Amino acid sequence: MSAPKEKKNVALFVTCLVDLNRPSVGFAAVKLLEAAGCTIMVPEVQTCCGQIAYNSGDKESAKEIASQVIRAFQGFDYVVAPSGSCAGMVRHHYKELFEGDDTMMVAIEELAGRTYELTSFLHDICGYRPEDVRLDTTLTYHDSCSSLREMKVRDQPRALLGAVEGLEIKEAEDREACCGFGGTFCLKYSEISESMVDTKIENLLASGAGTLAAGDLGCLMNIAGRLKRRGAPMKVMHVAEILAGMGEKPGLGEGDS
Repeated sequence: MSAPKEKKNVALFVTCLVDLNRPSVGFAAVKLLEAAGCTIMVPEVQTCCGQIAYNSGDKESAKEIASQVIRAFQGFDYVVAPSGSCAGMVRHHYKELFEGDDTMMVAIEELAGRTYELTSFLHDICGYRPEDVRLDTTLTYHDSCSSLREMKVRDQPRALLGAVEGLEIKEAEDREACCGFGGTFCLKYSEISESMVDTKIENLLASGAGTLAAGDLGCLMNIAGRLKRRGAPMKVMHVAEILAGMGEKPGLGEGDS
């Protein structure tokens, strides 16, 4: 008899948007990681990844936040976030913040090497496949900019969703185009952002799918908000919720999270 596999010691990076706006995504992530054979910890001292400060040019605040994140996630085999945007900040942009600081760079490189977006970690590292999960609907998937371009996440969520019984995936035209969110971009350039999300919505609706899924809550909130203002009938869910068997709960903007 072969020895049982040692469980992976995983820290969940909950993210600000999940914590404040859609905590069910965090619970779904824990459920999935446990099903994949991981031991989960959620460090209470974790805060923002620093992305908002970084993108706004406040380098000193971003460095302070990044330093706190590095301390909070020491000692874990992996750090997993249900967001390609936050995972991308940790993996790629902390290096830019501390360029020239050799001492910090060692810790940053070490953290970057064990930081993953959720679906990528489940598929690529754990070899996980959902079992006994059913959702009778048609679904289209939005590739968020950070997940796709920084974390190289595209096929993994689709492979996982393909194991959900009753689910039919209908790809939208221009599925890899930005939804117009971009953090503070949607506030600074609201007219451009609105035009981008309207184009995105037209393509999503044209797919004929009844449900939209993605791996970044910022994109989902932006799209869901515009869909609601336009009165367009499409349910919006985080991919983790669907994979965890929570697909029947209300979508974003429909009720309590």
